[in-house]
Amino acid sequence: MSKRIVRDEKSLYEAKAEAQKLAFAPFAFHAAMALRDLGILRALANSGPEGFTAERVAQLTHLPPYGVKVLLEAGMVCDLVALEKDHFRLCKLGLLVLQDATTRANMDFTADVCYRGMSHLAEAVKTGKPAGLKELGPWPTIYEGLAHLPRHVQQSWFAFDHHYSDDLFPAALPVVFADRPKRLLDVGANTGKFSLACLSHDAEVKVTLLDLPGQLAMAQQSIDASGQGTRAAYHPIDFLDPSREFPGGQDAIWMSQFLDCFGENEIVSILERARRALAPDGRIYIVDTYWDNQEHAAARFVLVMTSLYFTCLANGTSKMYHSDDMRRCVQRAGLKLEREVDDLTLSHTMFVCRPH
Repeated sequence: MSKRIVRDEKSLYEAKAEAQKLAFAPFAFHAAMALRDLGILRALANSGPEGFTAERVAQLTHLPPYGVKVLLEAGMVCDLVALEKDHFRLCKLGLLVLQDATTRANMDFTADVCYRGMSHLAEAVKTGKPAGLKELGPWPTIYEGLAHLPRHVQQSWFAFDHHYSDDLFPAALPVVFADRPKRLLDVGANTGKFSLACLSHDAEVKVTLLDLPGQLAMAQQSIDASGQGTRAAYHPIDFLDPSREFPGGQDAIWMSQFLDCFGENEIVSILERARRALAPDGRIYIVDTYWDNQEHAAARFVLVMTSLYFTCLANGTSKMYHSDDMRRCVQRAGLKLEREVDDLTLSHTMFVCRPH
């Protein structure tokens, strides 16, 4: 069941202040990145409760005093740092920018993958094409280009992707393996992390990885290095081609944070092919982060903003979905929702599906 979203209307004074924050949001973002990456926040973290003067921070970071002072004052109005007399000290928000893993993954993803491309958002909305992707490369979708992105961009993309998926594996594996599947299809296998977790969890399961050739090459390298490659098979596929059927006879089909990479009609096509690939009594396991199923406002904000990445850079047609949207797709594909697991993690929901 969707969690209720409550918003209090801001006063005119508060709304006007928020409007200025939006107007200068790119300035604030780059200031926060510079404060973090130039070591200024780290210097203040080591200063103790009394803080440091701007001149002392400049000495410690080997940066010009002028630039350090400009950044610290920007950090002050963004609540990253506080100024008391002539000493700056780190605030909670600054500490999160410096140390929080979620904040770092989101900021690096925004800076390295999305920032330039997002300037083409209006064009993407009008055309239904990922207009911002041209800032990264010439591909029709970002998925064809993942294996060819500059290394730092690729690292930020995968760090973002893995940050929101890896912690669900320990909770998901007992659910998926409750019926001891012998053949498992990992749809949208990416770098093969879940496939590798399955191979380690059950010594008898055979896993087939389904994805674009570039992703499968990275996955195979990782699985072969683990010494478990004899029970893994690789099936390259273009998911957007509805004529490409999935390998059949599967006891379990896994899709984790995968279907949100497609528009609704494409999701239905993928689920129909998955249904046809099931063995008798097989099940499809769909795991995703639905924005209506989030307890915390920060999680809802991140998910809804991530939809703009899909619009502008990924493919121009997909988004982070409301859970009801996915339920409708499941039904349209000739599947029934046998079970919902809402407590898989704080953010993830699992749909366990079978054919009607």
